[in-house]
Amino acid sequence: MTDHLLGPEGDNCGAELLVTRQGPILVMTLNRPWARNALTSGMTRALHAAIGELADDDGLRVGVLHGAGEGFCAGIDLKAFAASGPPDGLRDLLRKRAAKPLVAAVEGFAMAGGLELALMCDLVVAARGAKVGLPEARHGLLASGGGLFRLPSALATEMALTGAVLSAERLAECGVIARLTDPGSALATATSLAEAVAANAPLSVAAALQLLRARPGRTEDEMWDIQVPLRDMVFGSADAREGATAFSQKRPPQWAGC
Repeated sequence: MTDHLLGPEGDNCGAELLVTRQGPILVMTLNRPWARNALTSGMTRALHAAIGELADDDGLRVGVLHGAGEGFCAGIDLKAFAASGPPDGLRDLLRKRAAKPLVAAVEGFAMAGGLELALMCDLVVAARGAKVGLPEARHGLLASGGGLFRLPSALATEMALTGAVLSAERLAECGVIARLTDPGSALATATSLAEAVAANAPLSVAAALQLLRARPGRTEDEMWDIQVPLRDMVFGSADAREGATAFSQKRPPQWAGC
């Protein structure tokens, strides 16, 4: 396990984001608990750098994102917004997503851009009793980081137009949250999910992720067409042969990522 800090200018220049390597897992901790982990330009730049590290390092397979202190993230820092506008690069971060799978571990709350940050992840783990919402309309703003179309339509409508704060249990009922945990257990459960992802063949995971992200708004026929080159790439890979060979030899596979 190794730790480093990412701040506005890169490594060792601040502690708004803590980054921990746990084997093939990159754990990213939003680290402004005194401000409910509200997003700043510095934190956003640090997240861009950490997600770039996840993408570029072949030894990393999956990321876990969580918040220090009592909650996940309260959204953008409104005091900083009043002075200088929204955090630099936040919209691009939420739109582009990560090249490799991300798992969110939500404790306490995930509000506004904080909820959208969780929805940017591919799997969301949340503690029972955690509160979530898109209250931007209460502050004269707009939920513009993907929440209005990454959430189920009826849920997004209620949250965006009323500013209602809902429970993690409600989102789990709607299929938004993959796992509900006891309070204090979200990070451990998210890390366990990340370990399961990291144990699988990298090409298989990457292809599945691409298909899953392409799915919204497309017909089944379109998805079959998108799947063809991905299937051919995976089935023709060295890892496909290794997986079959390891199964027949009753041993763990050794993935090459090609």
